[in-house]
Parts: sequence; C-alpha cells; structure tokens
Amino acid sequence: MKSELLLTTSTHLEGYKISEQLGLVRGITVRSRGLGGNIAGGFMTIFGGKSTIYTDLCEQAREEAYQLMIDSAKKIGANAIINMRYESNEVMQGVTEVLAYGTAVVVEKIA
Repeated sequence: MKSELLLTTSTHLEGYKISEQLGLVRGITVRSRGLGGNIAGGFMTIFGGKSTIYTDLCEQAREEAYQLMIDSAKKIGANAIINMRYESNEVMQGVTEVLAYGTAVVVEKIA
C-alpha cells in the first residue's frame, strides 16, 4: 500500500507530533507558452474575461513544482511537509519560474 504524505501550509499538523525535522524541500519548474498559445492568450486579453490558456499554464506549472517537492520529501524519508508555500517569478518575458517549498518532517499520530 502506498503511504500518503501529509501536507499543510500551517506550521503544525493537528493530531500529530513532529518527531524529526528533515529540512527544506523544494520543487521548481520553468514554463513558457508557445507562440500559438501566446497569440490566443493575447486575443483573450483584448476581449477581457478569464484567460483559460494562461490559467491552465499556471496550474500545470504549480502542479509540476508541487509533485517535485513531494518527491524530494519522500526521498529523504519525510511523511509530511509543513509550512508549504508557492512562489513565482518571471525569468524573462513569457517565461515563468514556479517554486513550491516547505519543511520536510517526520510526524507521528498522537494517540
């Protein structure tokens, strides 16, 4: 059976005791939209409203960074990540970096 990793943006997990702090883990990805996507996205911004092309790109980038962070935590033996955060930066025009990070810990259920 696959063990699930607990994850929270809080500094603690209710009902669990942190028995070991393993340190910072992160997942990073850099994404850009192709020429066709930029043209379609440009038209969407002209007419206003929700830009689903860019929303999908951002969501894919966040999910990839998130999964990479989880993989990093599992590699060092964590069963939870606390204080999880996202950051993003534009590396250059049309190219965005997304970083997911948090503190990898080992937790035990409180009886």
